[in-house]
Amino acid sequence: MCVAIPMKVVEIKDNYAVCEYEGIRKIARTDLIKNINIGDYVLIHVGFIIQKIDSNTALETLNFLKREL
Repeated sequence: MCVAIPMKVVEIKDNYAVCEYEGIRKIARTDLIKNINIGDYVLIHVGFIIQKIDSNTALETLNFLKREL
């Protein structure tokens, strides 16, 4: 089972996006999803953005994780 934590896109260059959560930054490829923009929330798996999610869902998930961890 894989768990993906929503991360916010803070930078985009070519086919890569820099994504951040709680000060942790990850670089992920954008090849699988179209129309990724700075400020979007995404899920990353093995270095690729696999899904774009709306900000309400992302923030709800992050708040849940903070309470449970």
